[in-house]
Amino acid sequence: MAASASQMATAINRILDLFTTFSDGLTDKIMEENLKDVDLNVRAQALNALLQKRQLQVFKQGDFIVYKQQTKEESVRFKGLSSEDMLIYQAIKNAGNMGIWTKDMKRETNLQQPQVNKALKNLEARGLIKGVKCVSNQAKKVYMLAELTPSKEITGGAWYTGQNFDTEFTNIVKQQCLQFVLHQGVATIESVADFVRKSGISKVELKVEELKQILDMLVLDGDVEEVISTGTGEFAAIPINKLCYTGSQARIQESSAFSNIPCGVCPVLRECTDGGLISPKSCIYYKKWLTF
Repeated sequence: MAASASQMATAINRILDLFTTFSDGLTDKIMEENLKDVDLNVRAQALNALLQKRQLQVFKQGDFIVYKQQTKEESVRFKGLSSEDMLIYQAIKNAGNMGIWTKDMKRETNLQQPQVNKALKNLEARGLIKGVKCVSNQAKKVYMLAELTPSKEITGGAWYTGQNFDTEFTNIVKQQCLQFVLHQGVATIESVADFVRKSGISKVELKVEELKQILDMLVLDGDVEEVISTGTGEFAAIPINKLCYTGSQARIQESSAFSNIPCGVCPVLRECTDGGLISPKSCIYYKKWLTF
């Protein structure tokens, strides 16, 4: 039975008033406790009206459906999207830059696959989300908000171009860093990062932790050594106990078995874990080495 205009107006205002007290959102339990005098059918119609006007946003929090009030900007942005679309949007939003794949969306929203697919299509058409392929499994696509930069666990970081490990680029950076360390005699990670930034060898800005991966590779290759600053002599300009890099006194032969292990020169070694997005099981270079 359709509610009268006055019943709808009263129910809508009562629901909106609750957000002044419950700014984190309204659950069915909160509304039952605070709207006992409002008929359940009228309340449902009022919620549907607010959802259609995009004044409310619905999402799942644990085992509960939660309604949140939207700003005017959000109302315009999400105008025309269904409740299923918004459930999927919230699941994707909550996943952050790690993204979420369809199997987890189904589990978190209790929607069927056709509903998930339709929502993804609508959200992608609006430019609200994007699909990103995982570097560890190119057949697996995760979804995240369009404005987010994917985590390096998903893309492989600066050392991957598309879905492929960029061996040429990695080697160029390695050689440039090595030459800088050898020329300087003693270098810190900060001085190496400053050199790389000014050299223009990379089109993207390489973070300090990414250059640390390169220096770790050079250490494993036997080209440079880690030393601790004493604050005197060649370390005079470097704080005491600061980690530094210098040319190695004993180079590892290029043909040694150790230098052929892909793990020894892998820039994403620290992210490699058994069962993770980056793992020995999914590494094509490790598989090739095992068959060598």
